[in-house]
Amino acid sequence: MIIKVKTLILRAPGTNCDVEAAFAFERAGAQVDLIHVDELIRRQKSLSNYQIMVIPGGFTYGDDISAGRILANELRLKLGGEIQKFVDDGRLILGICNGFQVLVKAGMLPKSKGENSQSLTLAGNDSGRFECRWVYLRTNKTSPCIFTRGIDLMYLPVAHGGGKVVIEPGVLEELNVALYYADETGDIRVGYPHNPNGSVNNIAGICDATGRIFGLMPHPERFIRWTQHPRWTREPRQDYGDGFRVFLNAVEWAKSI
Repeated sequence: MIIKVKTLILRAPGTNCDVEAAFAFERAGAQVDLIHVDELIRRQKSLSNYQIMVIPGGFTYGDDISAGRILANELRLKLGGEIQKFVDDGRLILGICNGFQVLVKAGMLPKSKGENSQSLTLAGNDSGRFECRWVYLRTNKTSPCIFTRGIDLMYLPVAHGGGKVVIEPGVLEELNVALYYADETGDIRVGYPHNPNGSVNNIAGICDATGRIFGLMPHPERFIRWTQHPRWTREPRQDYGDGFRVFLNAVEWAKSI
């Protein structure tokens, strides 16, 4: 009997990319459960039964206070102990778009020993509008990120109004950047529109020091099959979409847990 990697897709009011994330992990060979945050808070479900936790995109609690803040507070105040044990046990956490915002505001990214203050945030796009289109991305080859191993360039959609990475002075040098916005040649020095939000240093995704907690603004779960590419009828066919490797990397690595 083959025992599959178990992945928890966390849901909350306003989550809207959970099914896409579940499909991506199932396609990568994982067993997936979509679980509402209240089920974890009430101890009806246990985080310890999973090797991967995913906070997908959406607008949790309507982003009424600030993007991801309410869900972040729930995770920090009501599930902090369970999540810390999950991380200490060597498991994986992925936050996509709103999930990235949640990880940052819950204090899980970036994470420095002995530092409780939030040194990084995700602010409103410089354009002042919701950016919903496709962008080019380049990975940081020196990053410890589990999810981006073996990936060089990606072409993925973004859909956010507040994805600008803003960092306190002196923190940038210590940041584990995993993913940059780029142009079609892979140049990460370009500005808008290649960088859709104005993030400092074109940062699109970061991870913790272990490489096991990863947050990014682009949506890899929206490009799993080649037919999801906006020019799929005009370009040479590929076996998978660029985002698929992110999920496959996670599942393959989690088999060792």
